[in-house]
Amino acid sequence: MPLIRLEKASLAYGHRPLLEQVDLEVRRGERVCLVGRNGEGKSSLLRLISGETAPDDGSVWRRPGVRIAQLTQEATFAAQASVFEVVSGGLPELERLLSEYHRAAAGLAHAPGEAAVAHLAELQHRLEAAGGWQLEQRIEAVLSRLGLDGAAPMHTLSGGWGRRALLARALVSDPDVLLLDEPTNHLDIEAIGWLEDFLAGFQGALLFVSHDRAFMRRLARRVVELDRGVLSSWQGGFDDYLRRKTERLAVEAQHNARFDKRLAQEEIWIRQGIKARRTRNEGRVRSLQAMREQRRQRRERIGTARLRVQGAERSGRLVFECEHLRHGFDGKAVVQDLSTRIMRGDRVGIVGPNGAGKSTLIQLILGELTPDSGKIRRGTRLEVAYFDQGREALDPALSVMDSVNAGSQTVTIDGRSQHVAGYLRGFLFPPERLQSPVGTLSGGERNRLLLARLFARPANLLVMDEPTNDLDVETLELLEELLMDYPGTLLLVSHDRAFLDNVVTSTLVFEGAGRVGEYVGGYTDWLHQARKAVAGRGTTQAQARTDSGPAARPAVKLSYREQRELEALPARIEALETEQAELQERVSDSGFYRQPGEEIARALAQLETLNGALESAYARWEALESARPSR
Repeated sequence: MPLIRLEKASLAYGHRPLLEQVDLEVRRGERVCLVGRNGEGKSSLLRLISGETAPDDGSVWRRPGVRIAQLTQEATFAAQASVFEVVSGGLPELERLLSEYHRAAAGLAHAPGEAAVAHLAELQHRLEAAGGWQLEQRIEAVLSRLGLDGAAPMHTLSGGWGRRALLARALVSDPDVLLLDEPTNHLDIEAIGWLEDFLAGFQGALLFVSHDRAFMRRLARRVVELDRGVLSSWQGGFDDYLRRKTERLAVEAQHNARFDKRLAQEEIWIRQGIKARRTRNEGRVRSLQAMREQRRQRRERIGTARLRVQGAERSGRLVFECEHLRHGFDGKAVVQDLSTRIMRGDRVGIVGPNGAGKSTLIQLILGELTPDSGKIRRGTRLEVAYFDQGREALDPALSVMDSVNAGSQTVTIDGRSQHVAGYLRGFLFPPERLQSPVGTLSGGERNRLLLARLFARPANLLVMDEPTNDLDVETLELLEELLMDYPGTLLLVSHDRAFLDNVVTSTLVFEGAGRVGEYVGGYTDWLHQARKAVAGRGTTQAQARTDSGPAARPAVKLSYREQRELEALPARIEALETEQAELQERVSDSGFYRQPGEEIARALAQLETLNGALESAYARWEALESARPSR
């Protein structure tokens, strides 16, 4: 039995329909990823499911008693609210009681008295009767796992830590259905890893919106796409969805091309004159009218962004060189003894926990801060373009058009003048949005506008601080291609693991206590090198302990049974993938959900079993391959 069901639900804002007669079911234990381009209406769909808004037409059914929790992109709370009070808001039935108890306990510490003690005892009794202590322990456990201080005022937290607090608020209620809207935004890689582990073990239904491809690959077991007002369901993981979506778009393009060709032929025929309107041709005329209406109602896919960085004079070969760089605040080292060299054309990723000092390092390198000790040598002819994650370069009161080039109607790209409206079309801003205030834009639209502003200026050094937040997958991939072909130098701060892997050539990693390690390659390369370094230290220590003893034991070889298992695994994986693909094709058929409920449940359970078997087979293959001695 489903927990949530949408039937023929429609929703529109103004003249633009976001949802058109959509159907959707969410069942217990499902992990569903909702994808779609920026502005398609994904957040609106989550609000519809949660009950925050109602559909214009159709119905939304929720199983009686179902608990739904939601993490939104934006949230409001009292100015002086503590983190504990905000998180306890995820438990509305006990929020007031728990908050009152904590205020009373704090008051007793400052002003002890019999009345205060009695009031605290009464609140304690009421909490015990309602099972509040267990719930408080749950709140404290979630706060601890996310590294949050319950007593800290919310208004003092940075964007990333505030996001953690709102995430804790959603998690603490132990919901049947958990709705997450861009949960990884502003989280560092360590927190994202914890969140993935937590959600992988979450027993309720999970419906999340994300553009973090590594996150989607880890968690999604079904992908629901919102495209031009229509929902389509794709059973399986994110990579399965990408492959089959590409195939479907190719079929759709062929169908539309054939339709448009036939329509063009009919338009030529109707222009032949009076003979087209004779009685014997009335059916053909009516058919043409129907085709015109069908073509008029066709909703085209949102265009593809055209991203291009304006060229600048080449910088000197050396861009930056740091020697024994050190900087700290209040006696705490943020950067400790860093020596590195960045050359023209390098693409350097900067990785570390929130608050580790990534932005401080960028400010030191750019000369905005003076180091406590050490030297920084900067190259010649540097032209810097800076993308800040706070989007502080954007004035919320200015219009979209006026934000690009200080109110000028034109921009100059590679020596050629271009009207701002045409330039912004390349960043997916239609004419009706050009006069909209920046403050009304969505997160994804603001990021695209900041990219448009950034790329309108010549630069040979791009400094980008979390540029991927809120960008849809297609725009992310285009930005990746642009940065991979960029002839200048790139400094990239990001928590998007797939983006780092695809773009950077080396990585600076904040490893604690101000230490910054330098590694070749992206995020995954860093992980492999770090693990080898740890293993190497362990081997060195073991060798030191056995130098005076017997000779070291030879490497362990695979047993005969393990060798046979390794040889058989590729065929087994291929058979499982074939069976998975056939079942996924069946599940994706439009008539699948018209079957009896037990048939649907059996097929979905079988597919889940296949997905698990494939994951286990791949993990076993990797384990055996890594254990086999190199030849």
